[in-house]
Amino acid sequence: MTPPSLLTLLTERETAAGLTVERLRAQIATLNEQLTTAETEVTELAITRKTLLSLGDPLDAAPPADPTIASPAYQQILTVFHTATTPMRAKDICQALGTGTTAKDTENLRAKLKRLVTRQILTEPEAGLFTLTPPST
Repeated sequence: MTPPSLLTLLTERETAAGLTVERLRAQIATLNEQLTTAETEVTELAITRKTLLSLGDPLDAAPPADPTIASPAYQQILTVFHTATTPMRAKDICQALGTGTTAKDTENLRAKLKRLVTRQILTEPEAGLFTLTPPST
């Protein structure tokens, strides 16, 4: 068996290096596309922030003064009500939150809903049915 010639080894290395260059150029092109997309998103978000601030952004309103209502659990409950179009029962809210729907879970949530009714954030138009209190005019 004769060893490969120096010219054959050089050709193989040159071919391998050429393939590496092509692969790296493809990666650079992909990264450039991703960079352009990310830069565009940053620019659009900055414009949106500037626009909201110039309008007196209602989304950055101060959290509720009541620490109970400011807690994450109550904020999640209120988020469900802000997206709801009809009054809801405790079990429906448990399902929307992805929590359990056992009697213990629904009773725990019902107690929170009753606290929100007491604070006049929710109303209970009929027993067990809850909805957001309409804004006073």
